[in-house]
Amino acid sequence: MAHLLLPQIPASSLPTSTPARRALLPTRSSANPQLPASPSSILIIGGGLAGLAAATHLHAAKLPFLLLESSDGLGGRVRTDSVDGFLLDRGFQILLTAYPEARRLLHFPSLDLRAFYPGALVFHSGRLHRVADPFRRPIDSLLSLPNPIGSVLDKLIVGIHRLRAPTSYPETTISHRLRALGLSPSIIDRFFRPFLAGIFFDPDLSTSSRLFDFIFQCLAAGDNALPALGIGAIPTQLAANLPSSSIRLQSKVLSIVPGNPPDVNLAGGETLAANLGVIVAVDQPEALRLLPQVKLASRRPARSTVCIYFVADRIPIREPVLILNGSGEGIVNNMCFPTNVSASYGPAGGSALVSVSVVGDGGGAGRSDEELAAEVLRELGGWFGPEEVSSWKLLRTYRIGFAQPDQSPPTELTDKDPRVGDGIYICGDHWSSATFDGALVSGRRAAEALIRDKISARS
Repeated sequence: MAHLLLPQIPASSLPTSTPARRALLPTRSSANPQLPASPSSILIIGGGLAGLAAATHLHAAKLPFLLLESSDGLGGRVRTDSVDGFLLDRGFQILLTAYPEARRLLHFPSLDLRAFYPGALVFHSGRLHRVADPFRRPIDSLLSLPNPIGSVLDKLIVGIHRLRAPTSYPETTISHRLRALGLSPSIIDRFFRPFLAGIFFDPDLSTSSRLFDFIFQCLAAGDNALPALGIGAIPTQLAANLPSSSIRLQSKVLSIVPGNPPDVNLAGGETLAANLGVIVAVDQPEALRLLPQVKLASRRPARSTVCIYFVADRIPIREPVLILNGSGEGIVNNMCFPTNVSASYGPAGGSALVSVSVVGDGGGAGRSDEELAAEVLRELGGWFGPEEVSSWKLLRTYRIGFAQPDQSPPTELTDKDPRVGDGIYICGDHWSSATFDGALVSGRRAAEALIRDKISARS
């Protein structure tokens, strides 16, 4: 997935450490919004993972840049809010520790990663059934062989596939790929459908099989984890290694005017000249607005999700485990108790945090947060018993209209040129794979392309 345009920047020139405990995200006052662009700087539009990755590589190459972020903090869709002593990620998100680009760019020890159980609990036929990684939890895996989440043959096929070396298969949909492996509907519908819908927000499993193959390899090689201080600790760590004077928050870009150099018009009336180039590192809807001339991979409706947080005085499960809806009924797709994974997600000695994910809007577009939460609690009462969930209190609801781009086949996940105009480069998960790693790879490739073009222009 990491097709290179340049030799990689030596690891010695990239940041290798960052303090373990920092504020969740910089505020407007921690970056200087009045700082003008240098006459010879690169403009980066967007402070999500792709923009921060591009900035990291430009900084390592000692090139001046100014990153423009329209909101009040960095991270894009990867942010964490602090509410009443709880850490709330903006949507259910996890870091796969085997992501190759993340391993190279991030300092995992400082993130203080806390791992989920290597498997899941699946609700089906009125009870929870365990699915376990046979190589990390062999006893649990053996005990789960008779359960109805797939046949014994299904579980053997998954184990064999896990052992196989990475192989390049023709691209198809995830659904077709799973059937081609010989898996039965019982394991596809009861485990893979809710599990992968929690990753790709696609219960139809129409996403590219290339993404499944990549994710499956990463799941086999590493953990599912959360940073102790929330998923927003990832962009915070990247930003901490950049000059604060190179970041401007609440700086919305209205338009990009092609030229040599391109001009960037800001909402406040300011115009900046991108003398060394501009990197557009925004999400797909914003990229369509800023670069209408560019043919993006897909104009199909984006993947969306709703994440609902509850505070609970009592919870039925104390394990750091993901819980999936394998019943084929209801609106809940997956849930977990983040405070079971990392106690720092809640106040010391306090209540537990419950995270519930719905794919799409769950039919709740016209309903209030309270109405949607009430339906979720009724459904979960059928899982755990009404007495277990009766005291859960709604804390916050995140309705995320654009969670990911649609990456149904055919796709170009690794070979897309980031150059989209004279001095204009693009990056983001819509220009690579819709994963944390894809965003980081895309940002690096955009920075490398710009660097290469500047070197060529000087020679």
